[in-house]
Amino acid sequence: MKIQPPFLQSAFEAALAAASPRMLLPPQLPSPPRGRTLVVGGGKAAAAMAQTVEDLWPASAPLSGLVVTRYRHGLPLKRIEVIEASHPLPDGRGEAAASRMLEAIRELTADDLLLVLVSGGGSSLLALPVTGVTLKELRALTKALLACGASIQEINTVRKHLTRFSGGRVAAASKAPVRALILSDVVGDDPSYIASGPCAPDPDTFADALALLERYGIDPPQAAGDHLQRGLRGEIPDTPKPGSAVFDHVENRIIGSARSVLAAAQAWLEHQDVEVINLGEIEGESSSVALAHAGLIRTKLESARRPFALLSGGETTVTVRNESGRGGRNTEYLLALGLAMKDAAGVWAIACDTDGIDGTEDNAGAVWTPDTLARAEAAGLDAAAMLDANDAYGFFSALGNLVVTGPTRTNVNDFRLAIVV
Repeated sequence: MKIQPPFLQSAFEAALAAASPRMLLPPQLPSPPRGRTLVVGGGKAAAAMAQTVEDLWPASAPLSGLVVTRYRHGLPLKRIEVIEASHPLPDGRGEAAASRMLEAIRELTADDLLLVLVSGGGSSLLALPVTGVTLKELRALTKALLACGASIQEINTVRKHLTRFSGGRVAAASKAPVRALILSDVVGDDPSYIASGPCAPDPDTFADALALLERYGIDPPQAAGDHLQRGLRGEIPDTPKPGSAVFDHVENRIIGSARSVLAAAQAWLEHQDVEVINLGEIEGESSSVALAHAGLIRTKLESARRPFALLSGGETTVTVRNESGRGGRNTEYLLALGLAMKDAAGVWAIACDTDGIDGTEDNAGAVWTPDTLARAEAAGLDAAAMLDANDAYGFFSALGNLVVTGPTRTNVNDFRLAIVV
């Protein structure tokens, strides 16, 4: 079987198709209420989700709303306003939009419907700090959490206790029935962590948030630390917990996740007569996961028929050692995998984020080909040194191996595929 980079990208495109809001959302839409329907939400898929709602909603039924998405991810809509804001670090546009949403939610009645569109990225895009904490302080804390290697669940445990559009507070603010349609970018699909769970009961506490900061050695800005300490002492109420009556009129629905995307990619690969080992969702440090996958490939090489593929999703992390380096968790994984398999022939791989953005760069990820290391050496690139410097983007960019999709307007986390022929 002959493999080329377009083959790898076709497998990725098959995965993306399974994560399209246009396909996933229609079966989950409720009927219009007696009153009006308000649409709110945020995330990298928010504009595409809102567009689908607007296109399918009856023209005679009242519909309005506001969603926030990442810069360059917006779409022109007529009944639902779309605002673009910053991700992964929040900005004032997202803060102002979240405040407007809460004001509109509080005006709803029991005859109305609140439709909440949730997707990955919503925590930053809807970052409305609690009273006493500034956006600048929240940005600084978010930056520290992103750099230390914390998982998204851990990061959101902290953010839920420092922002007002999270941890079930949207549900608590609504007198109207609430349906949250959720595109999951979190391993395990727990709605309390996806976009920091605006409509979900929050199992985490102020004590959990403080323990996480201590574990990672993060000294929060004074106002943020003071707020968490006040919560720990019981001076301010915690987020709504499981069993709270505020969720009696709330329904959280997961409409898409990494598992469905991996299943679609597996079906596509098997149709190409490739044996697939589907590892499901993976967490952990990118380079460590890559080494573990290299070990699995070497073990499989002893008995497998070729071609075979190792497929996985989920979300890895990167502990940043060099702040001047460029790259995200997918290119870091791919470079580590390639180095670990440098003595094995016939290894092809792709690692991309389904949202089209690996870290904060302009690429979704990159591809690895059997001649990548040879071309790197010929170009004077030291692959191991660039991995150590967190400069995987620079490595793959110099070789022309980046995968650039532009905004995909979906987000179900990472897609990793290694094929041995």
